[in-house]
Amino acid sequence: MTVLLLLHAAGALLAVPVVRRWGTRGVLLTTVPPLAALAWLLGVWATDGLAATRTVELPWVPDLDLDLALRLDPLSGVLVLVVAGVGALVLLYSAGYFAGPEEAADRVRTVPALLAFAGAMLGLVLADDLVLLYVFWELTTVLSWWLVGSGGARREARRAAVHALLVTTAGGLALLVGVVLLAREAGTTRISALLADPPAASPAVTVAAVLLLVGAVTKSALLPVTAWLPGAMVAPTPVSAYLHAAAMVKAGVFLIARFGPVFAEVPAWRTTALALGGATMLVGAWRALRQFDLKLLLAHGTISELGFMVVLLGAGERTAATAGTGLLLTHALFKSALFMVAGAVDHAAGTRDVRELSGLHRTARPLFVVSVLAAASMAGVPPLLGFITHEAGFEAFAAHGGPGDRVVLVVLVVGSALTVAYSARFVLGGFGTRPGAPATPLHRPGAALVVPPAAGALAGLVLGLVPGPVDALVRAVVEQVPGGVGGGEAYELALWHGLTPALAASAVALGGGALLVAVRDRLLHRQVRMAVRPLRALPAGRVQDGVLLGLDALAARTTRAHQRGSLPQYVLVVAGTLVLGPGTGLVLALTSGAWPREWRGFDAPVQPLLAGLTLLGAVGAAALRERRSAFLVVGVCGYALAGLFAVAGAPDLALTQALVETVTLAVALLVLRRLPPRFEAPTGDGVDGPPRALRLVVALGAGTVAALMAAVALGARSAGGVSDLLARLAVTEGGGADVVNVTIVDLRSWDTFGEITVLVAAATGVASMVFLRHRDGGAPGLAQTGEDGGAGAGMSSSWEGRDLGPGPDSAPRGRWLAAVQTLPPERRTSVLEIAVRLVFGAVLVLSVHLLLVGHDRPGGGFAAGLVAGLALFLRYAAGGRYELGETLRVDAGVLLGLGLLITALTGLVPLALGGQVFQSASVDVHVPVLGEVHLVSALGFDVGVYLVVVATVLDVLRSLGAGVDAHDERDRGDGAVGAGREAVRP
Repeated sequence: MTVLLLLHAAGALLAVPVVRRWGTRGVLLTTVPPLAALAWLLGVWATDGLAATRTVELPWVPDLDLDLALRLDPLSGVLVLVVAGVGALVLLYSAGYFAGPEEAADRVRTVPALLAFAGAMLGLVLADDLVLLYVFWELTTVLSWWLVGSGGARREARRAAVHALLVTTAGGLALLVGVVLLAREAGTTRISALLADPPAASPAVTVAAVLLLVGAVTKSALLPVTAWLPGAMVAPTPVSAYLHAAAMVKAGVFLIARFGPVFAEVPAWRTTALALGGATMLVGAWRALRQFDLKLLLAHGTISELGFMVVLLGAGERTAATAGTGLLLTHALFKSALFMVAGAVDHAAGTRDVRELSGLHRTARPLFVVSVLAAASMAGVPPLLGFITHEAGFEAFAAHGGPGDRVVLVVLVVGSALTVAYSARFVLGGFGTRPGAPATPLHRPGAALVVPPAAGALAGLVLGLVPGPVDALVRAVVEQVPGGVGGGEAYELALWHGLTPALAASAVALGGGALLVAVRDRLLHRQVRMAVRPLRALPAGRVQDGVLLGLDALAARTTRAHQRGSLPQYVLVVAGTLVLGPGTGLVLALTSGAWPREWRGFDAPVQPLLAGLTLLGAVGAAALRERRSAFLVVGVCGYALAGLFAVAGAPDLALTQALVETVTLAVALLVLRRLPPRFEAPTGDGVDGPPRALRLVVALGAGTVAALMAAVALGARSAGGVSDLLARLAVTEGGGADVVNVTIVDLRSWDTFGEITVLVAAATGVASMVFLRHRDGGAPGLAQTGEDGGAGAGMSSSWEGRDLGPGPDSAPRGRWLAAVQTLPPERRTSVLEIAVRLVFGAVLVLSVHLLLVGHDRPGGGFAAGLVAGLALFLRYAAGGRYELGETLRVDAGVLLGLGLLITALTGLVPLALGGQVFQSASVDVHVPVLGEVHLVSALGFDVGVYLVVVATVLDVLRSLGAGVDAHDERDRGDGAVGAGREAVRP
């Protein structure tokens, strides 16, 4: 199971270059992962039977008892069959749907995302841990947003994608709270344990049940949040055929089926499921009857059938569970086939509006036959599989039910009659002949557009005639549920059960549907008349649209009121909130006697001096009006803070703080070169800045509150600190003596990996914004570039195409100082140039030393990278961008990617060797010259961090610094620099 998930993830990553290079042949290759999942599932069933159970457990967060736990049981097996089987058919269909050269971009964007979505769905249905299930649940939400949005090319698609994202994300948050409550009440996050021993009924369990239902309702588009699913029909047909027929919308139904036995004793579970499911079935079917777009008709029909499934799977009875599980499988077959037929019609005729289609039953006969078979199964016509599952659903509420179940039965029969009517509308509207209308011209669809839907439609016919395999699979699902689902004998899915009330209900539904077809014109006229009445404003879709518009308007008003473009105002709001909120609580606590028991002013005499220096620096920075002076004074604060760390016995923190402060000042000076020399005086009108007196009061209050909070928090400590524990873990777990660095690269390596990933993204973003502004001729102080100027960290060090002057290949060769012919005389400082050249190598050696000793002494990859970055800044300061280009002849993007790759490999290699992710190992080796050397695997992690930091500094220098240099040269004209540039070019 783990291999299957990794195969889908790797396939989604590789699919982009494969599909881009090989086109439709590459799309065919993407069917390999779902076919592999299908082959694995069939192999398990052939070997161990349909009731087979397989489990996989990989440690994830052992301290929280969280594992990457996967479990195959009959229910998840049914969903794997749907996800993998229909997924392979849809990917095969995509090869024909995206066959044209004009659809190459859609092909590259959609097909890999479909494969990634298939992997996320597999993880969701196989998850045996509540937290893991939620993670995959949210992955499907994000991937669905991407697929529906179609890359953001069209406004309608963007709006539909955001609508779906908001609704399903809100449901996901409800699901998360429900998962936390359920895990707390049950004492475990393992789903199999919950099924084996459900928690006792309690108010918390009831709330958890309702919240899980909210998550299921939003994902499966039940009332009152049905509107997002029809809106999502703007997505390409393969997306609709997979997500909205077989995969994503089934996630909510799966959740109800999975947790039905857990909440069997919660009355709200069954009542809510029956009420919402029945209402959704009727409303969705009624709306489907008035649709002219074939995909919209199928979308509303899907909503109706999802309601039918929720009624059956939420009823808590064996026969209903049998019918619901069978309908879940059947629906995936016929509905995906019908979506693909609608897409094929649109592809061949250029429209899917039934008012513009005529005579396709003659000109597109294969699609017509497929649509008849699939629509008949959807309508419950014998001998299709849909008839068998519909009859089982009627049996569940007809044979043994009470008065309430009789009401549900009536709802199901009426909903099924409407289903017959809109099934006929799909076939007659899409393939029938309109009176007086000529046959719709179309080109013959290829085999890739016909074979996949034909497979689903024929499967419904074959399994209807021979329902034994489906019955055996569904029986295994029902019997595997701990404690059973209701009582009584298991119902057998068969084509004939004799003259039963369920058969009579089926006949009534088919007859009622036929009557609705006969009066379809009058029925449509009636619906149109009803649509203009005031009741039209009540449907859920309009309510949702109104809520979304209201949220947008509220957000816009809030933004206009608070986002005024004034940084002082933002700081004032944050600091004022601190004073009024926590500050008020602090005052109340202090007045009640919560003062620290002991006050100690300082531990060393130098601490008050450093604290006073920090305070003076802060006051000076606020008082100075000259930008560079203010930034230098802020640097004094940073260095004083580093001194406090050193005095407190934290040399690692002191070193890092000093290096970060230095690099920050260097970058700030690059930016300040193109900003006005002085700050603008605040006007006090609330736009440029709040009044000075108010700022002073709030600043003093915030400082006082922060100081008192720190004192009270330290004085209120009732247990020992974690420093002793970290020191012991650094030696026993990390094999090092430097607690700080071992903590970073060993004990909390996941956090560090996430931080350097953010650093890579930030470096890429900075370079992208700078060079995009270059290309657009935007920000003052940045040079315009040629047409081929790109963006991003991976391109920021590519000098050609940005008019930033000669790069490494055109720098002066054979000269010790590149600035001799690249800088004007007035900008050169020979002493600085020579000194930098002399100390540059020593600084790099120091950085390597800090890298190697970081596990046992102050240093590490981050500090070492900052030292190397400062060495690069010195070269830039001495000789400008030409000197920088001569210093490091490598692409910063390559270094960023290499560093991230090395850190990732240090985490994955232990996993491949049977350990945990980022597990560390150490060894002592004897080197002839150096003697005994202690090697730690975390050194590889430090190397990756080192490369990322160096590349980030290089990226900033080459984007900000080089851009400013180029602009300065343009401001001065060609002059000496121009001559120098010509002189150094080959």
